[in-house]
Amino acid sequence: MTTHAPQAMQSVTLPTSLDEAVAALGAMPAAVPVAGGTDLMAAVNKGLLRPSGLVGLGRISELRGWHYQDGHALLGAGLTHARMGRPDFAALIPALAASARAAGPPQIRNAGTLGGNIVTSAPTGDSLPVLAALEAELVIAGPEGGRREIPVSHLLAGRELLEPAELIGFVRVPLLHAPQVFLKATGRTGPGRATASVAIVLDPARRGVRCAVGAIAPMPLRPLEAEQWIASLIDWDGDRGLAPDALAAFGEYVAAACIPDHAPPADGSEAPPLSPAVLHLRRTVAALARRALGRALS
Repeated sequence: MTTHAPQAMQSVTLPTSLDEAVAALGAMPAAVPVAGGTDLMAAVNKGLLRPSGLVGLGRISELRGWHYQDGHALLGAGLTHARMGRPDFAALIPALAASARAAGPPQIRNAGTLGGNIVTSAPTGDSLPVLAALEAELVIAGPEGGRREIPVSHLLAGRELLEPAELIGFVRVPLLHAPQVFLKATGRTGPGRATASVAIVLDPARRGVRCAVGAIAPMPLRPLEAEQWIASLIDWDGDRGLAPDALAAFGEYVAAACIPDHAPPADGSEAPPLSPAVLHLRRTVAALARRALGRALS
């Protein structure tokens, strides 16, 4: 599987159902589940991981599609970025489709999956701020057909972890039928890892704005006070427009909440200023938040 591996893989199992995959993991506790393998095989090639076995999820058809349930979309964890980027999916969950199209070059989008993005929980995962802004929930499959649901934010923050022989089966996303925007900044032109990203989701039924900022911290950040403030300024029964000054103030509010100034020292002296690199990152977040909200409201 890699020219750097000192020994061959001992066991590869290819189940055809979610419960079979869970059972295989229960029978081989040291085995690692693999779908697209874009992160797993990179770790193997770098010598960071030497799994004694693999449980391949590619033959589980129920994980590669989605269906509707009680005003939500139940997305299979095996959905690839390429599939989520197509127009029919974009009409359903626009921001998630935009993040999937920005996930990298074609070979990554064709292989990488939604569930893998969540489990890996890399700070630069493009789908993560979108799922946080959507307040998505995970349907976890466990032994003996067990199922439980947890907010995606709990897993990303480490408040709840997957137990042995558990897999993410589905991601439950509310269908808001309202504008959503995902924007990201990279260190170069073309596809690349985000230096900062912002997801904006409008929720007209609750007269709310949801915002999540990705890539600048170990998990997506929600500036809740900024969300509530800007939502109070929007004319939800009218054209939902905002003055440029309000959009700019929202961007600054979000950036300051996610990248705050240094706390003053205990001796009462003046707090040290932020470094030029951090100030640049703060300006980037402010610009992304301002543009994303402007596009959503327009």
